[in-house]
Amino acid sequence: MTTRAAVTEWLAEYERAWRTAGTRGLDQLFTPDASYQLDPYEPPIEGLRQIAAMWEREREGPDEHFTMDSAIVALDGDTAVVRLEVRYKDPPPREYRDLWILEFDPAGRCRCFEEWPFWPKRPRVDPDASHP
Repeated sequence: MTTRAAVTEWLAEYERAWRTAGTRGLDQLFTPDASYQLDPYEPPIEGLRQIAAMWEREREGPDEHFTMDSAIVALDGDTAVVRLEVRYKDPPPREYRDLWILEFDPAGRCRCFEEWPFWPKRPRVDPDASHP
C-alpha cells in the first residue's frame, strides 16, 4: 500500500530526474519492466530502456524553464491518481493539465504510468470523427 508521503516524494524525484541531464536514476523511479503510456489510447512504452529513450526524445534538455504543480487526487492500495499543471515559459509558452494514474511496487517504484494529457483548445471530441 502506498501513502501520500511516498507519492509526494516520488513526484519530487520524478521532476528532479526530468530536470537532470541523462536518464541516470530512472531505475529508482521505475521498475525494470515498467510500462509508460503518454496517452491512454497509445500503446504503452515497455521497459526501463525504452522509457529512458522516450525521456531523451521528449525532453528539451535539463534547462527547460517550466513549473510543475501536482495534487494527489486519490489513493487506493498501490495506485495513485495525480492532477498536474505544467507550464513552460520558453517560447512558445505552453501549458498542460494532466492526470497521471500510477501503480507502485512494494519498494515505491512505479510499475505502470498512464498519462491523460490535456491542453488549451484541444478538442474534447475529434470534430472529423463520425459519432454513432
